[in-house]
Amino acid sequence: RFADWPVNVELLSRFRTKSQTQAALNGIAVGTVDIAIGTHRLLQKDIRFKRLGLLIIDEEHRFGVRQKERLKQLRSEVDILTLTATPIPRTLNFALSGLRDISIIATPPRARLAIKTFVREWNDGLIKEACVREIRRGGQVYFLHNEVQTIEKIEAELNALLPDARIRHAHGQMRERELEGIMRDFYHQRFNILLCTTIIESGIDVPSANTIIINRADKFGLAQLHQLRGRVGRSHHQAFAYMLAPPLKQLTSDAKKRLTAIEALDELGAGFALASQDLEIRGAGELLGESQSGMIDEVGFSMYREFLEHAISSLHKHQDHAYQPADKEAFEINLQVAARFPDDYISDVHVRLIMYKRLSSATDHEQIQNIAAETVDRFGLLPEPGKALFTISELKLHARRLDLKRIEAGPSGAVFEFLENPNINLDRLIELIANNPAQYGMKNSSTFRVRRELHEPQDKFDLLTEIFNILSG
Repeated sequence: RFADWPVNVELLSRFRTKSQTQAALNGIAVGTVDIAIGTHRLLQKDIRFKRLGLLIIDEEHRFGVRQKERLKQLRSEVDILTLTATPIPRTLNFALSGLRDISIIATPPRARLAIKTFVREWNDGLIKEACVREIRRGGQVYFLHNEVQTIEKIEAELNALLPDARIRHAHGQMRERELEGIMRDFYHQRFNILLCTTIIESGIDVPSANTIIINRADKFGLAQLHQLRGRVGRSHHQAFAYMLAPPLKQLTSDAKKRLTAIEALDELGAGFALASQDLEIRGAGELLGESQSGMIDEVGFSMYREFLEHAISSLHKHQDHAYQPADKEAFEINLQVAARFPDDYISDVHVRLIMYKRLSSATDHEQIQNIAAETVDRFGLLPEPGKALFTISELKLHARRLDLKRIEAGPSGAVFEFLENPNINLDRLIELIANNPAQYGMKNSSTFRVRRELHEPQDKFDLLTEIFNILSG
């Protein structure tokens, strides 16, 4: 691609000869090499850059924290661009927290179709049907089995199951030339089925391969499953991905969540959504340490984000003081109304908790409306308790803007307790009480009371809306 440019480009990888590698290293050190493209070979200590200005890390999720820090040490000031379809939790956390800029490419190539994804148990009939269908339409199949010790045994089973198919296996322990020959033959369609390990996870682009079968998918991470699934569907043909796993009751809780997520989020551009799910499942990791996931379970996602936002805000303002929870967290509302997502509406407990967290973290009307629209789109029309939940969320936002501390409402009326120096129109409040002292009054200097029959949930919602409008002035 750089053939027309007046630049010198060198490649570093284990497939280069010793003399080629040494020539490239010398060119990098003296500055005659303008662009160096390489694998992890670029991280080794014998690399010396004359004037490194831009570092591009493709498939960023394949690098550990130490490796990425080593890249940064190559020069004190260097622009860094990281590319990945599925950022690890730590990297995504950096982006969501504002510590890194993020740009999302969500528009797929023209004529590209979403990959149909299925989570199933091992079944000879299913495997045979999937492979035969792909071969008969002139395509090829990846069969991923990530154990080198038993890969030949699986190959024998596939040969017995599919006697007319041409099957070869490949893994990272093979000699370079042998592996290169197998991949070249597969690209040129000299055999039908490639039985392989995760060696195909990145950088493989075979448009004629449009079915992938992943054995023991429960052993893979969510981002890794998405990367592997992305090896198919790289043309205008409909692609299929089969995730083979033991029965769900035998899987760990996290494995169930991963497989459920990968099966549900199969639309084009789902990488960011999957990475967000991965962040929820595994935790955000450490900002200053080497852990790329974890820790979030200790305090919960919402409180973790609040701690993080406070710390970042303090750093930006050059402040140094202990964390103090926001006043809004002290707000209480009790309307004696059923406000929740029923079990038969959102059956998965984990999904329900995520929706509750998102709703409680919403900071404006538009966010709540977007969550409501998404909920209806995913799960159907809202039941009455669900409608009440969104209504109360809206009322909470209004109440916090008025500096209310507590609201309680029952069949005979409601009580509104304010914080010190509330943001309300005192003249309107005094006028309201003076005009109708039998219905409105002050219980004490910070508590306003309303006497009214409120038997239905809508009666309470209407009262709160009315009072908020008056107090807002």
